[in-house]
Amino acid sequence: MTPERKIRVLLAKPGLDGHDRGAKVVAHALKDAGMEVIYTGLHQTVQSIAEQAIQEDVDVVGLSIMSGAHLPICRKLVGLLKEKGADDMLTVVGGVIPNRDVPVLQEIGVRGVFPGGTSFEEIVGFIRENASRN
Repeated sequence: MTPERKIRVLLAKPGLDGHDRGAKVVAHALKDAGMEVIYTGLHQTVQSIAEQAIQEDVDVVGLSIMSGAHLPICRKLVGLLKEKGADDMLTVVGGVIPNRDVPVLQEIGVRGVFPGGTSFEEIVGFIRENASRN
C-alpha cells in the first residue's frame, strides 16, 4: 500500500442483526481518521461480504456483530477469504464479544477484536498499524 493511498475498509453487518448504530459511528470515526469506508448495510450474508471485499479491493474487512454469532460468522468469513486468495485482508470484529471468545477469534484468524466500549483511537490505531499488505 502506498502512503498516498487511503486505507480502504469494508464494514459489514452479517446475518439478521438489525442493530447498526455502532457500525455507523465506527464508520464515521474511520472516515474522520482519513480512511475510505464502504458500509454494506444490514443483513449481509458472509458470502456477499467476502465477494464485496474482493470486488472493492479493501485492506480491511470489519464486522459488527451484536447477535452472539461472531464465532461461526468469523470462521466462515476467514475461510472464504482464504479460499478466494484474499487472506491478506486484515479481518476485524467488534460488538458484543465475550472476553473468553477473543483467543478463539484470534486462532480463527481474526486479527483485531473490539468489544463494546473500545475507544475509536484504539480501533483506528490498530487498523493503521496492521492494514498494510505485504
